[in-house]
Amino acid sequence: MLDINHIAKTFNPGTITEKLALSDADLHLAEGDFVTIIGGNGAGKSTMLNAVAGVFPIDQGSIVIDGQNVTGLPEYKRASFLGRVFQDPMTGTAATMSIEDNMALALRRGQRRSPLKWGITSKERRMYRDQLKRLGLGLEDRMNARVGLLSGGQRQALTLLMATLQKPKLLLLDEHTAALDPKTATKVLHLTRELIRDQHLTALMVTHNMKDALQYGNRIIMMHEGKVIVDVDRETKMNLRVEDLLNMFEHTSGSQLNNDRMLLS
Repeated sequence: MLDINHIAKTFNPGTITEKLALSDADLHLAEGDFVTIIGGNGAGKSTMLNAVAGVFPIDQGSIVIDGQNVTGLPEYKRASFLGRVFQDPMTGTAATMSIEDNMALALRRGQRRSPLKWGITSKERRMYRDQLKRLGLGLEDRMNARVGLLSGGQRQALTLLMATLQKPKLLLLDEHTAALDPKTATKVLHLTRELIRDQHLTALMVTHNMKDALQYGNRIIMMHEGKVIVDVDRETKMNLRVEDLLNMFEHTSGSQLNNDRMLLS
C-alpha cells in the first residue's frame, strides 16, 4: 500500500541553517497496516509524513501509494487519496461553518462542483448523524452548530471522522492527540483504532507516547537522524514494555533518547 524508497530531504541546503531532515528513509506498509512512529526530537517523524503528503519535494528516492508513484505529484493532487489529522485541533475544520457543512466538505472532496453549491440531502444528513453518534459526544444533536464553538477534543474527533469519510488509501496522524487532555486523548485514540479497524484502513501515526505506541497499531517503527532504525512486528510488539523500547533505541542508535515528552509520557 505504501512504499517509501530511500528518500532524503535537506532543508535550506548550502546555508547556515541547513538541516538534514531525512536520510535514506525506507519504509513499506502492507494494506491494513497500522504503524506507530516514535523517535527523539528532530528524528524526522513529521517530516516523513509531510513528504508522503507532498508538502515539499524530496531530494531523492520515491514514494508509491497503492501502486501509484506520487513522488512528483503536488500536495493537492495527493489529497484525494490521503486522510490527515494534525496535532492542532484547530486545523482540519472550518471554524465558521456548521458541523454538517464541514462533513459535507469532507464527503464531497475532490468533486469538481462546489461541495456546498447544492443542499445537503436528507440521506446525507442521516449518514452524518449516524457517524457522529459513534463519537459519543452528542454532536449528532448539534449538527447546525458552528465548529468554532466546539472544544478541542470535540473538534479533533470530528476532524478524524471527516478524514475517514471517503475511506482514504492512507491515513496520516501527526501526534493528533498531543494537544488534548489525557482523558480526551484516550477517547480519540479508541475512536482512531475503531475507524481503522472497521474500514480496514492503512495508517501511519506519529506519537510521543511510548505506551500508546505499544497499545495501538500492529507495528512500531523508531526513527533517528532521519531514517528508520527499528521496525517491530506485531508478535514482538505484544511482549514489549516501555523499558524495552528505550533499550532498543539506545542499542541501535548508540545514543539515549532525547525527548522529554516521550520519557515522561
